[in-house]
Amino acid sequence: MDAKDRQIIAALQKNGRISNQELSEAVNLSPSPCLRRLRLLEETQVIRGYTAIVDEEAYGLPVMAFVRIKLQIHSDKTTTAFEKAIQAIDSILDCYVMTGSADYLLRVVVESLKDYERFIRDRIHPIPGIASIDTSFAYGNVKRSTVFPRLD
Repeated sequence: MDAKDRQIIAALQKNGRISNQELSEAVNLSPSPCLRRLRLLEETQVIRGYTAIVDEEAYGLPVMAFVRIKLQIHSDKTTTAFEKAIQAIDSILDCYVMTGSADYLLRVVVESLKDYERFIRDRIHPIPGIASIDTSFAYGNVKRSTVFPRLD
């Protein structure tokens, strides 16, 4: 990946609906080479897809929680089962494997605190091998970006 590919990615991160003509102008390439580069970025899974960024509250999911999970045992069987179970839960938007006191960090959205309680009781508690669950609720957002920093 070179600087031109990064320019293409930055332009798309700012506006995923930009036309190839507009994209080629933004990165100072003619349309054909720009499209070739874009297709290669897609084929090699550097660009994994396109999506709409939706306001969670306007959508009806105003409660965002960050959930730290610690496992009892760190065997392949336990971690594989946990990660498979997490993949199947739509309320979990992100799941990160962590260093430090927690093994996983989940970003969860739900309709209400009561809905969060049901989520924990019905979806998380049944997953075998969990030693502890610690939750922090986000009550505001200072910054959220989908655009990577520049690499110079």
